[in-house]
Amino acid sequence: MIKAGQRVLSTLRKMIISGELTAGERVAEIPTAERLGVSRTPVRIAFRALEQEGLLIKLERRGYRVREVTSEEVSGAVEVRGVLEGLAARQAAEKGLTAELRQGLLKCLTWGDALFDKGYVTEDDLEAYHDLNKRFHSLIIEASGNPAISTALSRSEHTPFASVSSLAIDRHNLAREYRRFNFAHMQHHAAFDAIDHGQGARAEGIMREHANATLRYAELFCSEPADTGTLRVISGELNPAE
Repeated sequence: MIKAGQRVLSTLRKMIISGELTAGERVAEIPTAERLGVSRTPVRIAFRALEQEGLLIKLERRGYRVREVTSEEVSGAVEVRGVLEGLAARQAAEKGLTAELRQGLLKCLTWGDALFDKGYVTEDDLEAYHDLNKRFHSLIIEASGNPAISTALSRSEHTPFASVSSLAIDRHNLAREYRRFNFAHMQHHAAFDAIDHGQGARAEGIMREHANATLRYAELFCSEPADTGTLRVISGELNPAE
């Protein structure tokens, strides 16, 4: 997804989970684009992605409706993802990493180290983390050698926040986001270490805990509505106002 589309997606995801966009509310491309100060294209891309994530429901006529999401639905889906990714990590540890997969995982860790070692993160850093996070998880699933895990995960991705790519980011509190995502990156290091040393049970436990950190997203944003007024367009991309 292009950068503007990714930023709009993250903003809308945060607006939904914070309650700024309420359950049952109708949303459409033009007013949403005007509200965020972007063109219709990234909004259209974001709407489709949010429909796939189960946060929006496409209406027969134009537009979408915000889906009501219960905490039980989210927690159940995330727990299932944790079980599946934990299983993948355990099987990867028991099977052993190929040289190619090991190098791929190490590249993700090195990439993440470069993002967090400076002691703070920017919006671009968080977008980069989104990509490396997806890559890291997909490599572990690949390393398991079990295609049934990938199939099972794909079936649950229509449930809100059950997908590893469903990151909600608060761009108005980057200091807290640094702590949150740096901790997640340290979990990546721990998971790799366990897998690389053939410690199946440890790898499984780390990945299950890593997935359950997703449950904190709603709590993090429930008391801090998104201030979309600080967003504007610069050179066709969504950026924070200076």
